[in-house]
Amino acid sequence: MNNQNIPPFTPILLGSDINAYGFARSFYEITHQPVQAYAEAPLAPTKYSRIIHVSLHDGFAEDPVFIETMRKIASKYADHSEPVILLAMGDGYAELIAKHQAELEQTFICPYVDYKLLRRLNNKESFYQICDEYNLPHPQTQIITRQMYQEHVKIKAPFEFPVALKPANSVEWLDIHFEGRKKAFIIHSQTELEEIIGKIYDHGYQSDLILQEFIPGDDSHMRVLNAYVDQYHHVKMLCLGHPLLEDPTPAAIGNYVAILPEYNQKLYDLIQKFLEDIEFTGFANFDMKYDDRDQEFKLFEINLRQGRSSFYVTLNGYNLAQYVIADYVTGSLKDQDTIYGNKNKAQHQLWLGVPVHVFKKYALENQAKEVALELLRQDRYGTTVFFKGDMSFKRFLLMSYMFYRYRGRFKRYFAENKGQDLH
Repeated sequence: MNNQNIPPFTPILLGSDINAYGFARSFYEITHQPVQAYAEAPLAPTKYSRIIHVSLHDGFAEDPVFIETMRKIASKYADHSEPVILLAMGDGYAELIAKHQAELEQTFICPYVDYKLLRRLNNKESFYQICDEYNLPHPQTQIITRQMYQEHVKIKAPFEFPVALKPANSVEWLDIHFEGRKKAFIIHSQTELEEIIGKIYDHGYQSDLILQEFIPGDDSHMRVLNAYVDQYHHVKMLCLGHPLLEDPTPAAIGNYVAILPEYNQKLYDLIQKFLEDIEFTGFANFDMKYDDRDQEFKLFEINLRQGRSSFYVTLNGYNLAQYVIADYVTGSLKDQDTIYGNKNKAQHQLWLGVPVHVFKKYALENQAKEVALELLRQDRYGTTVFFKGDMSFKRFLLMSYMFYRYRGRFKRYFAENKGQDLH
């Protein structure tokens, strides 16, 4: 995308995490201009950066502070003739944008579905109902309610142990804290199941829980699929990633730290039809796992924004920012064909969110790892946060320390939470 042909526009990001930095980097590679972000708290990935400026507002992640602050921000752009594009970097911000979309759209371009659909897609319980409606494979599921716990209903897993347990409401889960809290739990016994359910509800969680069959297989059975759907509900980009390693830290389980690009037209067609049938708009990020038992990809969730590892898309030649620019700034996207990512293996790049030696030590030995190791040998890999165009001495030290800490996290948690003996 040629910067000289792009009319003036302003992107605004909500968040200060690694996702925000990746998106800012995607914009910067096109415009060579820093991006403005707003967030509740400072986070390491966006510190000491010259490509993203973060304005902090205490309590910004929830109403009423969110909408009050956004009204002040909107007043700054009230007389702007150029498009001002508002993008959420997390589930909570995406939900808040959709909730106030009618008001925010008076000033900002908000590439999101309406609030009612967003709530159905964000909630895992209703998402699986939608999957059933559109014949999308997902793990067998049982719903557990707070009322069942309060009324001492005997909750037994209808599947063999181990089973997976996760909150249906990922936004509410952000505010729940207790020792042993995880993004998702792998439960190995009835006693452990009852204990974890008790902890969750005793610490204030109100929504339902999802009890699921555990699909066998290590991290390399996972897949992540990123999509962009234009304002006319046409899918314009699909990019599949093959995670080879996940963060084993309890609070971060499920966060990918190594992704190999992959191409699968059958999967692309399935997801494209689904997104267009529900009249989706904006960015979508799917997590799924390949089930060896029936050779199908089982969907776990959809995120209505790009994820913390989604810079792998930009890294592999499909700059995330170019789609929203072409959709809402230049208007050229509607005439472009859908891009089905990663057909050309000669262009593949390995994305890493951990040091190379951590990947080499902990990723399971298999054919996919061999491909990744060959990319490393050819220097065909990259990260989100180590960007030559934004690497002051202070930032380099902080990012190096951030990566260094993964050594201790994997040493402490990998065997326990991934159930694999490295020896």
